Amino acid sequence: MAGADHRVRAPIVARLLLATLPATVLTFAAFGLAAHWLAQRALEDELGRRLMAVAEAAALSVRGERVDLLAPGDEGSRTYRNVRRKLDELRRATGSARIYVFDEARTSRADSDEMPIGARYYALDADDAEIRRALGGAPSSSVLFRGLDGARYKSGFAPLQVEDQGEPEGGGKVVAVVGVDGAASLYEQLGELRRNLVLLGGAGVLAVVLLSVLLARRITRPVRQLVEAARAMGAGDLATPIVVGRPPPARPDAPRPAVVEATGDEIGFLAVTLEEMRRELSARDERLQMMLAGIAHEVRNPLAGMELFAGLLRDDLGGAGDEERLSQVRRIERELGHLRTIVSEFLDYARRPRPDLRDDDAAELVREVAQVLAADAAGRAGARVKVVAPERLPARFDPAQLRRALLNLGRNGLQALGEGGGTVTLGCEGDERTLRFTCADDGRGIAPEHLPRLFQPFFTTREQGTGLGLAFVAETARAHGGTVEVDAAPGRGAAFTIALPRSPAAPPG
Repeated sequence: MAGADHRVRAPIVARLLLATLPATVLTFAAFGLAAHWLAQRALEDELGRRLMAVAEAAALSVRGERVDLLAPGDEGSRTYRNVRRKLDELRRATGSARIYVFDEARTSRADSDEMPIGARYYALDADDAEIRRALGGAPSSSVLFRGLDGARYKSGFAPLQVEDQGEPEGGGKVVAVVGVDGAASLYEQLGELRRNLVLLGGAGVLAVVLLSVLLARRITRPVRQLVEAARAMGAGDLATPIVVGRPPPARPDAPRPAVVEATGDEIGFLAVTLEEMRRELSARDERLQMMLAGIAHEVRNPLAGMELFAGLLRDDLGGAGDEERLSQVRRIERELGHLRTIVSEFLDYARRPRPDLRDDDAAELVREVAQVLAADAAGRAGARVKVVAPERLPARFDPAQLRRALLNLGRNGLQALGEGGGTVTLGCEGDERTLRFTCADDGRGIAPEHLPRLFQPFFTTREQGTGLGLAFVAETARAHGGTVEVDAAPGRGAAFTIALPRSPAAPPG
């Protein structure tokens, strides 16, 4: 009987992360992009105002009349050196990368770098609109862009004027434009802002992931404990209460009741409901056991009387020599014995106790069961019992219940051999996680249509069968936290495997 598949295919942790993580990532990404865009615009505007202020200061420090007189070849003149000196001093004082003066044709008039007079500034073609605004008398700044070398650039422009005597202060003809290129250090703030936003977003996503995991664990811990309690109830443990708001039992081998840390929520309501169901099932089970005990008392007493009177009748008829009546009396005795077996097996199945786990040797148990089966096989022609087991296999289980389960499987195997005889093989093996008991025969096998109902109570294919032997085997395996499986087909025998969770025996002393 293959157990139900209890594997969690979509854990709550994974589903909670799938529900929250994409939205969180998108939210932080949108927030980061918006914050970066707004901060970049604000920083660009501030950089533009700063560069325009430097350009205006440079335009005031040099005289437009002198710059207007400079021509190619005047690089060695005193005027050119004075203009370059003022531009370079201002560049160092403001931390700018470069300050230069050019005319409407984008040719150099003076430059803090080594740029000859008349050299063409081809890079200024990208800032044509800003330069025209400066030529019109208004300061301007270029947009922030990335050059071919990967660095960021931004420039500020201010008009350089020649004052007329008739014009008010600050008025005059624009003869050139002063350009200021921002230093690389000015753009480091943008890079630092971007890094901070990325780190903030990553920290936020990580915090949401951790919060989701903690929340999911807080939810799933009582749920798992409720599942364990429900499984224990399904295995027949109706005595352990489902405690709400209390810690699990201290003993590791004791059943762990469900624990709900916060009552009043849905999980607490589920725990209370499950506890009420356990109490109702326990009360119903107690009433059923009392009823079965009454039935056993009322049935066994008449059975004992009928067996007694049938024995007396057999003794009386034995002297008369009436074989026909003696055979009828023996038939009555056989039917009474069969009825007594049915009552005993029914009561044993209905009143099965919880497994009494103790340290024992699984291999020795298999050999003991094989000896009993060998005695049963002695009355069957050609029947043999074989043992496949290690010398010792210490483990922790209920020897009495497993002994009876193996006897049921072995006796079913002997009956399946038929008149031709055969072999029933008992075995056991184990690893660190699983303990397995096997019982195989080479008898007539099992019809495929019987396999789904094989472990159902009262299902049997024999005339004198009770249908409780294999049901008891399945309940014994389930009570130990394991399963029982069968591999059978008509004409090739059957192999039963009881697989239990391995609980190693405690070491001596």
